Amino acid sequence: MGRKGDQTRARLLDATQELIEAGGYSAAGLNQVIAASGMPRGSLYFHFPGGKDHLVTEALRRAGREIEQAVRDLADAAPDTVSLVTGVIHLLADRLEASGWRKGCPVATVALEMAAGNDALQQVCAEVYDSWEAILRERLAAGGHPDADDAATTVLALIEGALLLARARRSREPLDRAARKVAALL
Repeated sequence: MGRKGDQTRARLLDATQELIEAGGYSAAGLNQVIAASGMPRGSLYFHFPGGKDHLVTEALRRAGREIEQAVRDLADAAPDTVSLVTGVIHLLADRLEASGWRKGCPVATVALEMAAGNDALQQVCAEVYDSWEAILRERLAAGGHPDADDAATTVLALIEGALLLARARRSREPLDRAARKVAALL
């Protein structure tokens, strides 16, 4: 695919990511994606011949990789697991607040909305969460944590829950509280 094709695909994915993160699967109708991206309908079907599910699946994978890379970058710089987790929480809190409380977790809204009834989207959401949890588990195990598997799941659940509360309250306080409690949990 040439540069123009890559740019078109990227614009479609950008628009879809914005729409699904802010409003979930239902907010990312094909007409909304076309309007938000400024791309013609034919381009959407050329790049995503599987239609809406194909587009949303790719947008979720892409968003997941972006957060995964940010967490890996923080993991490389953090001296310990507590610093890593608090860094992730602060990064996500800043992102959420800067977006006007629209950008929490890039997959949570779709996971809550569609995972029970759409196997393909459920699988992608699970893969994204698994990749984030793996980074935490690796760091916890490297730091000698006695139960890295359970601790990684607990930390991810803490972050996801705090993001949900922060978004619902339009306040970063739940995330700040979670960050303060991480040291006690780990």
